[in-house]
Amino acid sequence: MGILLLFVLAILTPQCVLPAQAGRELRANSVRPETLGGEPTNAVVILPVANMYSKATQDADVVSQAIYGANVAIVEVQGAWGKVRTPDSYLGWMPLASLRRIEAGDKPYAASGQVAEVANLFANVYAEPDVTKHAPLLTLPFEARLEIITQGGEGRWLEVRLPDDRRAWVQRGDLNLDPKTLTIGETIELARRFLGITYLWGGTSSFGFDCSGFTQMLVRRRGVIMPRDADLQAAWDGVAPVNRRKLQPGDLLFFGDSPDKITHTGMYIGHGKFIHDTTRGHPGVQISRLKDPPWTKLLVACRRIQ
Repeated sequence: MGILLLFVLAILTPQCVLPAQAGRELRANSVRPETLGGEPTNAVVILPVANMYSKATQDADVVSQAIYGANVAIVEVQGAWGKVRTPDSYLGWMPLASLRRIEAGDKPYAASGQVAEVANLFANVYAEPDVTKHAPLLTLPFEARLEIITQGGEGRWLEVRLPDDRRAWVQRGDLNLDPKTLTIGETIELARRFLGITYLWGGTSSFGFDCSGFTQMLVRRRGVIMPRDADLQAAWDGVAPVNRRKLQPGDLLFFGDSPDKITHTGMYIGHGKFIHDTTRGHPGVQISRLKDPPWTKLLVACRRIQ
């Protein structure tokens, strides 16, 4: 856990909390999808995790994040900042230094050819196929995508092309060369791997999630892209209401003062328990019981992916 905290402190700057604490999952400062004029410019994220802000300044709140290798659209530029749209249609401001623009006619990064995805919670990227000669060039989060140059047979190392065109090496055991859609049972197994990962407002990666970022990731592993924020997830037409007494593993739970004021979310895993990322108790991914306070009184909606 000490190493994990170092990762977070080194790479990120400080999203779901209880109503009594902040109630910000329904974010007044969140940047919602909107129609913008002009043609967007395509770009790829070149930081392990890049913060997205509500305004073009680091003094603003972090509304979400985009991870390494993610293709985004720059829909507006303001000085050294770009307003970007992520693949889940979320908008936020990001320093242009976090991105590499993709020229017109060029393919998006890791959109074709042999592509691998980080399968471990973290993966180190090296300048050569050796862990002893130099420190890693990068440490990447779960789900980061990389273009494979050579597989080197069944050897330990894979050569990759980074989004900034550098060549580098990653250990095969850190990557998944053939990601598959998960079943509900497999999704719950995956969720347990993140137990103890710290809570981070606006977080969408294994360096730190917020509550809706965590459940969005779990649902994405089932092959479904759902909205970013908890209130929008509960209202999304891709889910159906479920009675609390008829919950099944994989159902989504939403908490708040009322159905119109949702501030937290998690995933039901069976036997009266759910997994979520919360600031309550020890901040981070944890398993709680629905019958325990405060959750039993705060549960205001249950949803099933259709």
